[in-house]
Amino acid sequence: MTIHVLLADDQALLRGTFRMLIDSCEDLEVVAEAADGAQAIELTRAHRPDVVVMDVRMPGTDGLTATETICADPALTGTRVLILTTFENDEHVARALRAGASGFLGKYVSTDALLEAIRTVAAGESLLSPGATKALITQFLATQPPSRAAWPPTAHGIEDLTNRECEVMKLAAEGSSNDEIADELHLSVLTVRTHIQRAMTKLGARDRAQLVVIAYQTGLVHPPPPR
Repeated sequence: MTIHVLLADDQALLRGTFRMLIDSCEDLEVVAEAADGAQAIELTRAHRPDVVVMDVRMPGTDGLTATETICADPALTGTRVLILTTFENDEHVARALRAGASGFLGKYVSTDALLEAIRTVAAGESLLSPGATKALITQFLATQPPSRAAWPPTAHGIEDLTNRECEVMKLAAEGSSNDEIADELHLSVLTVRTHIQRAMTKLGARDRAQLVVIAYQTGLVHPPPPR
């Protein structure tokens, strides 16, 4: 199955480089290129790509505003957004994830990491793994007010989760990978994925990134006290 990708970046040379890289893979194909956020929204609605690789800073409508619009469109629930930018600051990460982005990468990543990120996001996973991103989640997503997203997280539904689904969701929100969750809870990775998928369905989360946001915003997980 081919993963269809839309590139949104105001630098034509960079878009061309990414296109050649992505189109060189048998399972990936670039279906359109956008030079700004407004064009990204328009082309996403026209082509319905699996993944939009979105820059943050573009003229006119920026990438974060475009991400909010795309993720708020019920007709585009099958489209994931991967933020790829040189401006990897905390506020951008927090806003992107609250808006519904499924991942956030700096443009310094290797080509293999970018291709794998596209595949990961297309599969409904996210790039909220341990490390720096985990720290950003705990520091910002739990303290910033919710944005006007299409999926306003609500405490209603948390009570519908089983104890095991809550355990898995908490560990995911703390930055643990599926393999790490499986090891800690003595489960198979497939079982962990099933619990995460069920929690996403019950809470109306479109992907793992939103599941993490909901965990913090509903108080299921609390950030550590500031140092």
